[in-house]
Amino acid sequence: MEHILIIDNDTSTAEMERDYLEINSYEVTIEKSGVSGFQRALQEDIRLVLTELDLEDLNGFELCRELRNRRDIPIIIVSNRTDEIDKVRGLGVGADDYVTKPFSPNELIARVKANLSQYDRLTRKRIQKNDCIVLDQFRIDRTARRVTVAGQEIAFTTKEFDLLVFLASHPNRVFSKEELFREVWGMHSVGDVATVTVHIKKIRQKLEKFAGAASLIETVWGVGYRFQLSEAVRVNNS
Repeated sequence: MEHILIIDNDTSTAEMERDYLEINSYEVTIEKSGVSGFQRALQEDIRLVLTELDLEDLNGFELCRELRNRRDIPIIIVSNRTDEIDKVRGLGVGADDYVTKPFSPNELIARVKANLSQYDRLTRKRIQKNDCIVLDQFRIDRTARRVTVAGQEIAFTTKEFDLLVFLASHPNRVFSKEELFREVWGMHSVGDVATVTVHIKKIRQKLEKFAGAASLIETVWGVGYRFQLSEAVRVNNS
């Protein structure tokens, strides 16, 4: 049974989330404190975290950032904050998804399932050979989930890596934000695709230190994004 951690000092909301998750056969633990929730997420076999931003003892943004640096698990923000800037900031510090209150329980369950499914499919699948995409000194190792430029490794969050791999796997093809959200996050857009823009920006920022690397992801204005990898070669290394 997959173990989900809820970090929220709003007891009624946390208990509602727990009830619906348990109906769907998840094991659920609730922590009201950001500090205790963070510690539990590090110490136990937690598969996914649902967290509020407005926590009394720990800034929710900082919780997401620190947790992302230490655990490679899906993080979904479930918050009263509805401003676009909060969504962008939350996704920017490492959250994989953002749900605003009040929400449909069915939508929350769908997002939980989608994030867990994507995580399992993209990070726990075992294959015998390393599947790599290579362009000059730029290398994406899909199996080891590593990206290197001129031999120097760049650290990406789970969703940043998934998005980069998807674009690089379809070179020169333009994808809309809605298509990327569906393919990478595993569900249809519900009108909020800000997460795609945020993740593209974060990827580019990490690639900027390497000459020419950031320009591999091109914005096609009014349409979406494409990865310019016309000379790339996919190779399998034992």
